[in-house]
Amino acid sequence: MKTVTLFPVEREGDRFIGIPARNDLEYRQLIAGYCGLQWSHDHRCYLMPYSRFHLNAIFQHFRAAEWYVNYSELRFSSTTRESPSTPSPETVHETVVIELEDYMHWMKQLRYSKNTINTYTGLLRVFFAYFHEKDPKEITNDDVEDFNKGYILEKGYSRVFQSQIISALKLFYMRFHSRELDIHHLERPRKAQRLPEVLSKAEVASLLMAVKNSKHRFMLSLIYSCGLRIGEALNIRLNDMDLDRRFVHIRHAKGAKDRFIPLGDRILDKMRQYMATYKPKDYLIEGRDGGAYSQSSARQVLIKAVSNTQITKHVTLHTLRHSYATHLLENGTDVRYIQELLGHNDPKTTMIYTHVSTNSLQKIRNPFDDLAI
Repeated sequence: MKTVTLFPVEREGDRFIGIPARNDLEYRQLIAGYCGLQWSHDHRCYLMPYSRFHLNAIFQHFRAAEWYVNYSELRFSSTTRESPSTPSPETVHETVVIELEDYMHWMKQLRYSKNTINTYTGLLRVFFAYFHEKDPKEITNDDVEDFNKGYILEKGYSRVFQSQIISALKLFYMRFHSRELDIHHLERPRKAQRLPEVLSKAEVASLLMAVKNSKHRFMLSLIYSCGLRIGEALNIRLNDMDLDRRFVHIRHAKGAKDRFIPLGDRILDKMRQYMATYKPKDYLIEGRDGGAYSQSSARQVLIKAVSNTQITKHVTLHTLRHSYATHLLENGTDVRYIQELLGHNDPKTTMIYTHVSTNSLQKIRNPFDDLAI
């Protein structure tokens, strides 16, 4: 059985549970599936506030994947704030453990993605650990409001985190205890109207040219040229591509939807060169030991590439998708086609790119130019 060892971290008088980083794919997936962790560059580990319900939640998260959690080192010096005795992860209500196991299997049967299953179950463990002495049947809408005020807002977590908690709870109580919690009156936070970060075509070119490894350059080129989510790009198999018809079949994308993406001339040439050089066997982009390339490795490729350019914007892999959509719009592509290419259900989601496109904005005459000064 694999083991993860938790350790104490003290920062500015506050106490945290430290979770080490590890170059292990299963471990990284477990970390990615647990919401609320913060990466500390100073301590080179993941942090969560030190409390019984946090320890309970992370314990249950790893135990569900059959990992052993060693928390014997969680001792703090006497100079830190006084705290309750070392919590016991076994105090999570036993009903929660049983029902979350059922909940996971139920979501798998409904074909929810692995990321959604990990995210929802991780969030529910945090929520129910907060009320560790309560049976889920005893949870009320008032408890949800208390959790929102005392945990989400107090800790400064995002609107996305808050909204995902509501989604996870609604699905859980639809499956169990539907009469105990009025899920129809659980309100989501108002969405922030933020515009996506977009690179210019020149910035995209400089980014790709900064990647020396041809495999890594092809991967980023593919994401941009097809407007793919990172998970979609890394899940492409060889039999998903029809090079004669110049299409790639994106299967089981977000919302369990398939779609076809046309391949342009240049990416098609790059793809043929890449396949002749690397000879993938199953997935188009494979890891060193076979299988799909990992998302964390792809992110590291991007981070390194950005560091070798003069780009000062906050760039993620999704920025390439945003840039693709914006550049299509600036080239005169109809929004309805862009919606289809991106796989958006709601055209309102695609319309956000009309706000970041520069074509129309640059045509507006600035009234300052009319001043004779």
